[in-house]
Amino acid sequence: MEYKKNDLVTVTITDMGHDGEGIGKIDGYTLFVKDTVIGDTAEVKIMKSKKNYAYARLMRLITPSDRRTDPICPYARQCGGCQIQELKYGEQLRFKEEKIRESLTRIGGFADIPMEPIIGMENPYHYRNKAQFPVGTDRNGNLITGFYAGRTHTIINNTRCYLGVEKNEEVLQRVLGYMRENHVSAYNETTGKGLVRHILIRCGFKTKEWMVCLVINGRSLPAADRLVESLRQMDGMTSITYSVNMERTNVIMGKETGLLWGKPYITDYIGDIRYQISPLSFFQVNPVQTEKLYATALEFAGLTGEETVWDLYCGIGTISLFLAQKAKMVYGVEIVPQAIEDARRNAEINGITNAQFFVGRAEEVLPEKYEKEGVHADVIVVDPPRKGCDETLIRTMVKMRPERIVYVSCDPATLARDLKKICEEGYEVRRVRGADMFPGTVHVETVALLTLDVV
Repeated sequence: MEYKKNDLVTVTITDMGHDGEGIGKIDGYTLFVKDTVIGDTAEVKIMKSKKNYAYARLMRLITPSDRRTDPICPYARQCGGCQIQELKYGEQLRFKEEKIRESLTRIGGFADIPMEPIIGMENPYHYRNKAQFPVGTDRNGNLITGFYAGRTHTIINNTRCYLGVEKNEEVLQRVLGYMRENHVSAYNETTGKGLVRHILIRCGFKTKEWMVCLVINGRSLPAADRLVESLRQMDGMTSITYSVNMERTNVIMGKETGLLWGKPYITDYIGDIRYQISPLSFFQVNPVQTEKLYATALEFAGLTGEETVWDLYCGIGTISLFLAQKAKMVYGVEIVPQAIEDARRNAEINGITNAQFFVGRAEEVLPEKYEKEGVHADVIVVDPPRKGCDETLIRTMVKMRPERIVYVSCDPATLARDLKKICEEGYEVRRVRGADMFPGTVHVETVALLTLDVV
């Protein structure tokens, strides 16, 4: 039977998809239902129907699952940030571990996967050291900030996000207060008019340093001294900047940054390594779990102090500098010039002399260095973007025959695809471990160790 739009049906959820949606069946007809979990029996409304499946909206829970919990955030269903906050935290970890295993089985074709227990958090809230809040107006013209509703650019008026640090709320109230008192307008995406687009907040978890950066559709802020005066009253305020973005674009940050007060950066630590973080720096947003993730990568690398390591897609050198503590030499490659500048500066700050960094695409730099200069690697660490590794890069990596490849992934699907290719060239997956960097969401990081198959 095929159901049509607006039909009300009762369904029991028996599975969950990769994006956190519940999956149930009625007489073989599949329903995908956001905001439901395995074990729920619910009344749902068909929103979009196809021949063999439909997307439906949760109308009411008839029998809630024992895996379910009440979301801590009242906006959890509306907001696009948290997809699985209604799952008990232990169930979230189980869901993510299964997501890794399923991808490696279905896409990678792996059978006996050497999975180790996922690394969870003691407190899965207030873990983000960075947040970007869009600014706009409500229907009555009042200034608001918060997060976008799922799959829209409609701002939910909410200054209390349970993933960000609690002090963010005070920063937002001070910025909005400054805007109201000085008649500073919010940007309007439809018209392209208005000044303040986003409020970027970063904080150092260990240093307690704070950064506020206003993204503006202009080259200056009116009465900027009043904004500075207000924000400086907060303990730890270190950097107040603005970013010029006058493009009609969904990209948040502009390319030009100006300093209003303090330093153009803040600092923080991962383990014993100190990093400078500017408004444009890529820096992992969950420092508690980042330390555990990098410690896992370091453990998998099995360094004794004699190894030459290549760290591909190295960013600002976060993993490179961690590895340099135990390696003979580390070479980092990253396409973003500003990130490489940050990496070199971070090496200098920490007195690390056995790390060298190259600007360029990893899939171009490594083959060139290998083919023309004959560089070698005992260990290769790769931490690619969501799309995974370029095929040229994989070919070069396996040609170099490092003893170990440590693959850090933010997408189980592309991880599985790439591991399959690497293992077709004589490597074997020895260890796999997930790390929950983003509680409340469907995202999961994975660290995998590959070694040459000596059999």
